[in-house]
Amino acid sequence: MTLTNDVCAELVTVPLDRTSAASELATIIRLAGSFEHGSQLTLTIACSDPRVLKRVSVLLHEELLLNGRIDGDTLVVSDNVAPALRKLGLITRGGTPVRGLPMFIVNGSMLEAEAAWRGAFLVAGTLMEPGRSSSLDIQCPCQEVALALVGCGRRLNFTVKSKDVRGSERAVIKDEHDIGALLTRLGASRTRIVWEEELKRRQKTTANSRLANFDDANMRRSVQAAIAASAKVSRALEILGDDVPDHLAEAGHLRTTYQQASLEELGKLADPQMTKDAIAGRIRRLLTTADRRAKELGIPPTSEALKHLDEEPDGFYPRQ
Repeated sequence: MTLTNDVCAELVTVPLDRTSAASELATIIRLAGSFEHGSQLTLTIACSDPRVLKRVSVLLHEELLLNGRIDGDTLVVSDNVAPALRKLGLITRGGTPVRGLPMFIVNGSMLEAEAAWRGAFLVAGTLMEPGRSSSLDIQCPCQEVALALVGCGRRLNFTVKSKDVRGSERAVIKDEHDIGALLTRLGASRTRIVWEEELKRRQKTTANSRLANFDDANMRRSVQAAIAASAKVSRALEILGDDVPDHLAEAGHLRTTYQQASLEELGKLADPQMTKDAIAGRIRRLLTTADRRAKELGIPPTSEALKHLDEEPDGFYPRQ
């Protein structure tokens, strides 16, 4: 949660104009607020970050002339709550709470959309560490709120999706470019730099790991092919006996003697040295000659030697 805390530390210092303040405040109340009906309506805003509660307290006083009391992880407002909520568009004139976000946010400007996302992140946001599942998400009280944030995000040209995660509705951004751009728009540019540096480091580590795994797999396939080819060459030498040409016999004996060596290594072991193409060509001709002789004699070909192997690799000696 370190990055999430870093984002919040920056966002609580972002200055707001009157419109943005109303949008941020309304979103915070919608996501983190609850109401109690008694002799008068009481608003309780829950948040574990004291910096956020302090910011909300200041906004309530400056924008709505409401005085709240911070008690641990909650901010409680008891006086003139209903008129303030109507002013923010959170309840209708008849006193019914809105399901999503207020219409002035849903149909508002890009600045209001930014402020809504800022408020949502402050009380319900999470920035995941860069890795296989990089994401920035907002935990929402219902699907309507998640869809409203999706609309605000799209107005800012970000790809946002509404998602049910174990019964919890969330507005989620997965695209790494969008996450970085949103952090800057909300006012967390320093955290964006840290996040992107960590992302690059993780991507480099992942790429190196994949390359190593790729190289290991290639090596295993190469060794399997060399062993299988050695078995076929042994069968070829057996079929041809003394009739095998000297230059093909030399290549064949190198293959059977150094079963796990690469073609390039076999070429260097030859006397005189040969290129890997030359050694591969001689081994191909040896196998072809032996298979032709086997057909004439009516005996099993060189591939008969592979039956004792667990599997036959494809293409033992492709042209390289």
